[in-house]
Amino acid sequence: QVQLVESGGGLVQAGGSLRLSCAASGSIGSINPMGWYRQAPGKQRELVASITSGSSTAYADSVKGRFTISRDNAKNTVYLQMNSLKPEDTGAYYCYIWVFLRQYWGQGTQVTVSS
Repeated sequence: QVQLVESGGGLVQAGGSLRLSCAASGSIGSINPMGWYRQAPGKQRELVASITSGSSTAYADSVKGRFTISRDNAKNTVYLQMNSLKPEDTGAYYCYIWVFLRQYWGQGTQVTVSS
């Protein structure tokens, strides 16, 4: 069984910053690809950022230059540093991890950006 626990969401004004964390535990084996999706009300879930086992990263165009994904392999934790936040970044953020060809999800953490 694999568990993901997210933290760091909250309410912030436009232009502010937040740092999300996601700690993985359980039968995760070695270093695995991880990332973050988000879902705004009434919209489809979208991939925000991903990081491979080799720490290569990818970002949605809408967050490039503002968000940074990183990982601490010793802690099995992935981070999402979000700067210059905009109201359109509001949504529930979910982290994931791939383990043996299966994707696991966290419970989600809410990010609300006020204008």
